[in-house]
Amino acid sequence: MPEAKSNLRITDEGNAKMVEFVDRKILDELTITQIGERLSELVASEPNPRLLLNFKNVEHLSSAALGMLITLDRQVKEKQGRLKLSNIRPQILEVFKITRLNRLFEIYESAEEAIQSY
Repeated sequence: MPEAKSNLRITDEGNAKMVEFVDRKILDELTITQIGERLSELVASEPNPRLLLNFKNVEHLSSAALGMLITLDRQVKEKQGRLKLSNIRPQILEVFKITRLNRLFEIYESAEEAIQSY
């Protein structure tokens, strides 16, 4: 059953949790804080968290949102988990490349591809 909380839709996909962003724009500080807190709770609730962040609805992402993703990646790795990203639009992916975050994150074209890679 999908869980809708704080701009996120969370579903179980095999041995991973897929997180879809509901909003098209992840720009304001309050929204980013809420998303970060919810994702941190999700990581804390799992012994070896396996998260897939699906960006299929996201058209705009702020630098603060990138910072939140870096923090989340660290939290997941501290618990020997894996964080993957999928469905990132080309203009956002360009930002990941410019900031070299494409080297930090495992990025997949589709959610299906990312789920199969677990």
